[in-house]
Amino acid sequence: MLLVRKAGTRAFMQPGGKREVGEDDLAALDRELAEEIGCNMIAGSAVAMGDFVASAANEADRDVAAAVYAVAIAGTAQPYAEIEEILWVDPRHLPDIDLAPLSRDHVLPLASVSK
Repeated sequence: MLLVRKAGTRAFMQPGGKREVGEDDLAALDRELAEEIGCNMIAGSAVAMGDFVASAANEADRDVAAAVYAVAIAGTAQPYAEIEEILWVDPRHLPDIDLAPLSRDHVLPLASVSK
């Protein structure tokens, strides 16, 4: 699983972001992947994993709501835009890193039992 860390932060999380006007979840995810890591989703690879709410990693007293998808990507992931670092991890054997609450509490546990 790919995790990213934004510049000026400590917590790793999944790449992604907010939808723009007129975008659905997958269009927004494809755009965000291109902007943040220079990759695109492989058509037809998206699998909905669920909708989750968790404390925001970088904004005190705020929550984030996320529609989470597992996707395959085309290209070689590199940090772009606000992304300072990327990290490929096995969700069953995580390194000792700070994780965003959404990733820690929802996405990674879900991914560790998937496949």
